[in-house]
Amino acid sequence: MIENTRELVEAEEMAYFRADVCLGSPQSFTLDEKREICEQMESTSKAIEDAMRKDFESLPPEFRAKLLDMLCASGCESEEFWKNLLLGEMPSSTEDLIDKEADR
Repeated sequence: MIENTRELVEAEEMAYFRADVCLGSPQSFTLDEKREICEQMESTSKAIEDAMRKDFESLPPEFRAKLLDMLCASGCESEEFWKNLLLGEMPSSTEDLIDKEADR
């Protein structure tokens, strides 16, 4: 399971909150502060995505296939989004996911 989920989510929320504040009053921030905010947004989002991917990869292949099917059918984001996020590539079917694991 993902460890430190709360810390990751709080860090990401703070980064995006700072971005919202900056958008509301851009003249109040230096260029370096704006760059730092952008870097924090990218790094915190990447940390969450990496944790999700690591957690997903720790599951047995059959569970991964079922979870991926459920996420793709959920209507929350697109099928392509979930496959890119969790697999880094677009398999043509969930059977390909199981076959890929068997090849490892």
